Amino acid sequence: MKRTLVLLLLVAVVVLPFALRPAREEGATGQPADDTLVIISPHNAAIRAEFDLAFRRWYRIQTGRTVSLDWRIIGGTSEIARFLDGAYNASFQNLWSGRLGHAWSDAVQAGFTNSNLPVNAGTEVQTARTAFLASDAGCGIDLFFGGGSFDFIRQAQAGRLVDSGMLLAHPSWFADAIIPQSYAGEELWDKDGRWFGCALSAFGIVYNRDELARRGLAPPQQWADLADGRYLGGVALADPTKSGSMAKAYENLVQQQMQVRLNRLRLGQPSGGGGDQAMETSAVRDGWLDGLRLIQLIAANARYFTDSAQKVPIDVAAGDCTAGMCIDFFGRQQAESVQSRGASDRVGYISPVGGTVASADPIGLLRGAPHRTVAVKFIEFVLSPEGQKLWNLAPGTPGGPEHYALRRLPVRKDFYTDTALIPWRSDPAEQPFAPGGQLIYRPAWTGGVFRELSFIVRVMCIDSHPELTEAWRAITAAGRPADALSVLQDLTAVDYAAANGQIHTALNSKNPADALRLTRELGTAFRAQYRRAAELARSKHS
Repeated sequence: MKRTLVLLLLVAVVVLPFALRPAREEGATGQPADDTLVIISPHNAAIRAEFDLAFRRWYRIQTGRTVSLDWRIIGGTSEIARFLDGAYNASFQNLWSGRLGHAWSDAVQAGFTNSNLPVNAGTEVQTARTAFLASDAGCGIDLFFGGGSFDFIRQAQAGRLVDSGMLLAHPSWFADAIIPQSYAGEELWDKDGRWFGCALSAFGIVYNRDELARRGLAPPQQWADLADGRYLGGVALADPTKSGSMAKAYENLVQQQMQVRLNRLRLGQPSGGGGDQAMETSAVRDGWLDGLRLIQLIAANARYFTDSAQKVPIDVAAGDCTAGMCIDFFGRQQAESVQSRGASDRVGYISPVGGTVASADPIGLLRGAPHRTVAVKFIEFVLSPEGQKLWNLAPGTPGGPEHYALRRLPVRKDFYTDTALIPWRSDPAEQPFAPGGQLIYRPAWTGGVFRELSFIVRVMCIDSHPELTEAWRAITAAGRPADALSVLQDLTAVDYAAANGQIHTALNSKNPADALRLTRELGTAFRAQYRRAAELARSKHS
């Protein structure tokens, strides 16, 4: 009996994954699909399901063929970036050493994806870079679909994303009236055709009205509201080193503080006084610290830092957290889900006015795509009017999704000017291209230290979170004494100069030990600093 039971369990282990896998699309004869498409994506199940179904139908009409979509889900954009890095490294090493007969070296490994090779780079490194850009080295996947533009820009610079020919195939789409190349300082598509924004993502605050009432708080309106001590232990946050989208949200917060600083300086500047460059330099430097200090206090109120940005609105809706920072469509989807299930409006969402910019959520063709022709058709579908309607039309409406309201904002301007679609839109009031109300993103301010900002949040808030929370608890209990708060918020070690200097150098060093060493040093320093702040606050309170 025991032996039989063990055998049955072994059979179940082997068979169950095959039984539960999605059924392949079949043709009229019951045979497997004619074509296949492999996509790696951080998108949630609802987006995957709706685009899978709609594309298969569209593809059949366009080509007379059936297609099966193979979705590879390994986590967020940070995990995808690490996977692509490793997969292309192995693929090119095989090509370089096997097919081309060269010796593999650390210099080649570091140089073949480096778009900024110095002029005096060794001949071997330059040759490797040239060979990679001319190669069909691949990772077995066709498309990278979803995430932040920062990740796609890096993949394009590395050479892992390639021109899909979309700019030549549909030049009328890439005009200011349809999909502008940039808007409010954000790039919406790559001028070399390697990636295209297909939806827009802003950021904001999801909140639970019942939990707010319990804490005596009004619904938040701005990022700074989350720094109120009454939120202690009630804020849900995502780790920016794991979630590229939330790294962008933190960057938005910092950019808003820089803009506030600049506006104040300009108001105090006499008419015709000049010195605008000096004011901007000052505003960026001081606004960086203002933004970090605000992030620090919001983090001090945090219950946790999750690896998954999708967890934040779920926990807020359940009442496990009072509020959290999230992507706009996560917040809207969660509010709608709660409303539809129990006719409750306890979950709300707001994008802070002037505190967020609409960023591109792109798609790109991967080098060496095994099913390139089908992949190009998928990009075409996603950017077409038919594909764009899926993002924001209500389920069951003409051209809309079949089962799920995706609550995303399409990238095409003509979607918003089509008055016939207004009755069917999930968010008819949303006008991302309307002037006013949004942050104007300035890449020169923080674009060069985007990765450094996430690193700073990690060492300043995540690695030292217990000490930070305890210090903040003591400081709020003591009435926020200025001297204790000053100790807590001494961020000299991670100011703008440090971010561009030693932090940037360590994170970009060829020796990984440099980044690890700096992580340990800063983490140790912040924990000690927070303990001093707590002791000082307690001495005031006793």
